[in-house]
Amino acid sequence: MISTPFKNGYRMPAEWEPHEATWLSWPRRDGISFPDRYDQVIPGLIAMTAAIAESETVRINVSSPSMEADLRKWLKHIPSERLEFFPIPTNEPWCRDHGPVFIKRSEAPRTAIIDFGYNAWGGKYPPFDKDDVVPTRIAELLGLPLFKHDMVLEGGSIDVNGEGVLLTTESCLLHPNRNPSLSRAEIEWVLKEYLGVHTIIWLGDGIEGDDTDGHIDDLTRFVRSDTVVTVMEDHPNDPNFLPLRENKERLEAVRLPDGKKLRILTLPMPARIDREGLRLPASYANFYIANTSVLLPVFDDPHDAQAQEVLQEAFPTRKIVPIDSREIIWGLGAMHCLTQQQPK
Repeated sequence: MISTPFKNGYRMPAEWEPHEATWLSWPRRDGISFPDRYDQVIPGLIAMTAAIAESETVRINVSSPSMEADLRKWLKHIPSERLEFFPIPTNEPWCRDHGPVFIKRSEAPRTAIIDFGYNAWGGKYPPFDKDDVVPTRIAELLGLPLFKHDMVLEGGSIDVNGEGVLLTTESCLLHPNRNPSLSRAEIEWVLKEYLGVHTIIWLGDGIEGDDTDGHIDDLTRFVRSDTVVTVMEDHPNDPNFLPLRENKERLEAVRLPDGKKLRILTLPMPARIDREGLRLPASYANFYIANTSVLLPVFDDPHDAQAQEVLQEAFPTRKIVPIDSREIIWGLGAMHCLTQQQPK
C-alpha cells in the first residue's frame, strides 16, 4: 500500500480558509515571462504584495542577493515583519504552478507539502529545472513533511472547496503533453489520494490565449463550498463564447455529494487584449483570496466594476482590491497565477 496524504488524514484546504502566509516567486529581469517589460510590471507586483501583506506574511523566493536588495528597497513601505525572503532561485514567477501544494490535518504535523511533477505547461518554456524543485526546497527550509508524486500537476489547473470537491479541465489534465501514460481514472486516483477529495468536476476547454491548455483558475472558481463563479463571454463571435457556455452547462448539471445543485455566479469577460499578434488570457477569474481581501485583476475595462460587484457579493466580509494587470497579463497570467497560499 502506498502511504498517501489522504491515508495520513491530510486534505487540501479551500483558498478562503485562514492563511499563515502567501508565497511568491519574484520574476527575474532576464526571465522569459515579461520580455522587454520588466520595469513596467514592477508597480503591479508591488501593489499586489502590499495588498496581501495587509493581513498576512508574504514569503518571497528570490534568485539572488541583488534581487533581495531591490525588493527590500521597493517594498520598504510594507512592515518588515510581514516580509520574509527565501534564497530559492526560480526560472519564472508563476508560483501557483511550480510552488508547493500545502495540505493540512488536525493532528501534528498539521501541515505538509506535496511536490508534483512540473514541466512548464507541457514543455513549452524550458528550462524549468529550478522551478521543478521549489516545493522540495520550501519543505526543507520549513521542516515540513513532503509527499512526492511524478504526475505533472500545476496549481492553477485545480480548485477545491475544502470539503472534498475539486474543479479541473479536460483540456489541461488530459492533455498528452502532461501525463501521456496516465488514464483519466489514474489521474483521478492521484487527485483523490493526494488532495483528499472525493468528487471531481470536469469542465471542458479554457479561454483563447491561455498557454496552459486551459487552467481552471481562468474559468471557474469556488467562492464557498456550494458556490462557484464562472466567466461568460457575451459576444457570439468571440472564440470564448461557446466553450464558456458549454462549461456553464456542465456546472448546471453538477450535483454535490448532498444532492444539491451548485450555486453559480457569473463573471463577465474583459474585452480582448492583443499584443504583438497574441491574444492575452485576461480573465477576472484569476483573482486571489487573501485573509481579509480578494485581489482582482483589472484591465481598465468597462467590465472591471461589474466584476468587482460580483466578487463583493461572493465575499461580503472581504475587501475587493483591484490590481491593474494590463502589464502583468503580458506574462500570460495574473494574481492567482503568481501566488500560493500556505494554510494556517
